[in-house]
Amino acid sequence: MASDVDFLAFKPMQQREATIDIGPLMDMVFILLIFFVVTSTFTRETGVEVSKPQAQTASQLEKENILIAITRDGTIHIDERQVDLAGLSDVLKGILAKNPEREAVLIADKDAITERLVSVIDACTLAGVRKVSIAALNK
Repeated sequence: MASDVDFLAFKPMQQREATIDIGPLMDMVFILLIFFVVTSTFTRETGVEVSKPQAQTASQLEKENILIAITRDGTIHIDERQVDLAGLSDVLKGILAKNPEREAVLIADKDAITERLVSVIDACTLAGVRKVSIAALNK
């Protein structure tokens, strides 16, 4: 008889837990990361905002240079850190020990004190920098 079927003998279907496979998601994130790294350009900056003066004869420098910023207040920054005038020579000597052919580019604020600019040029020369340039905007 069909009515004598024991309903207790039937077990309910086991429920499966819903999972998300993150393997393809990780692949897409990795591909996007590679895309952005390859298509972006990296520029080295000094870490401070400086208002450069303008010059009609300004030109683009091609080589990798040592960037030294002088702010309006007279502070000196190199490789995104502030240094004093005495410490600048030590930092420059360390950089030149790795590559003595590097040139220095001074990014001085147009309102910076000229005496500070001359002191930094002098420190660069004493540290052994062969060529020192001053950054300017092209008119």
